[in-house]
Amino acid sequence: MKILVVGNGAREHAIVHSLASEPAAGGVAHELHAAPGNPGMRAQATVHAVDANDGGAVAALAVSLGADLVVVGPEAPLVAGVADAVRAAGVPVFGPSAEAARLEGSKAFAKEVMAAANVPTAMAHVCTTLDEVTAALDAFGPPFVVKDDGLAAGKGVVVTSDRDAAVEHARASLAARGDAGTVVIEEYLDGPEVSLFCLCDGTTVVPMVPAQDFKRVGDDDAGPNTGGMGAYTPLDWAPAGLVGEVVDRIAQPTVDEMARRGTPFTGVLYVGLALTSRGTRVVEFNVRFGDPEIQAVLARLRTPLSGVLLAAAQGRLAEIEPLNWSDDAVVNVVVASQGYPESPRKGDPISGIDAAAALDGVHVLHAGTAVADGGTLVSAGGRVLSVVGHGADLAAARAASYAGVALVDLPGSHHRSDIALRAERGEVSVP
Repeated sequence: MKILVVGNGAREHAIVHSLASEPAAGGVAHELHAAPGNPGMRAQATVHAVDANDGGAVAALAVSLGADLVVVGPEAPLVAGVADAVRAAGVPVFGPSAEAARLEGSKAFAKEVMAAANVPTAMAHVCTTLDEVTAALDAFGPPFVVKDDGLAAGKGVVVTSDRDAAVEHARASLAARGDAGTVVIEEYLDGPEVSLFCLCDGTTVVPMVPAQDFKRVGDDDAGPNTGGMGAYTPLDWAPAGLVGEVVDRIAQPTVDEMARRGTPFTGVLYVGLALTSRGTRVVEFNVRFGDPEIQAVLARLRTPLSGVLLAAAQGRLAEIEPLNWSDDAVVNVVVASQGYPESPRKGDPISGIDAAAALDGVHVLHAGTAVADGGTLVSAGGRVLSVVGHGADLAAARAASYAGVALVDLPGSHHRSDIALRAERGEVSVP
């Protein structure tokens, strides 16, 4: 197949890596392309200097390549309608329409859909003024949960016991969007969080395996929220029936409600969950694979990804066989640049990736990298690399991933040292 992957982060590199790792059908490997891609993808795909948010340009590229499938990775192009433009050009595309992508583009809209579908989620107030914000904060009490209604690259949520900090985040979120400013104030949900990706074709829902990510920058969940500092799978501590419960009570009702509204959902419904003392609750919906979780999840997938994504794009998920998964554990540790997340430094040289990738059970995915004049690989973002380790259990997977991290040299970089550590020790439980 000729496949175009849209995006330039570690999520898209993970997709390219998975597609490139598939057994060649009839001795012929996939022809992979990425737009705009990143330096790490160049070994497996042809990269094209096309703006991922420009639907017309992406559609034109797909047509010119004769693409059999387009996979739109990030949320911003989906909310901007890139998948719509590709569909209009007659090319199968994995990713929701702009209207369906409002499930991530607007947290208020997602709450409305969840209410209509009777999906269990946190109680919430949608606020457009600071007076409404302070009233909602006082109604719920600490810990306070404040969410920017729109896209914020994984950093639009503040969870704090400091009321002043909660009010300030709400004020900044409202001011940043002018007259369209909206924030969502939610009740705090106790219990561990879980990410479950559900593949959807507008009608059928096919779940992947659950994962857990680490959102705060420092060990023991210290410091500010980030886009995610690491993830692991499987979750041996999760209830045995969790995936079936999420499909039956959350994902399928949501897909059915979107179809009822005339905006069928095709792509990934990323269900962010809290396993609380009062049962499973939705923390948020996203409309694309989560980064850093998908780097770990795809490393366990044994079913060829290309066929699954094409079936979703063509409305044929009901026809596919159940997904096949490795029993291995996988841990993804993110290497971040100096100053991330507040003020990430760019332009620092990176070395040691080849040595890390040469380790048994390790591969390295690029997130924020670029090639400087003279050909040196340098940092170009906050989260720079994902170092993915495989093993027979979490201890082995952690050891592999951190052995790879130790070989990467990026001046001033930092990473969490406790990804999956509590799970390895058996210290995670559901209240």
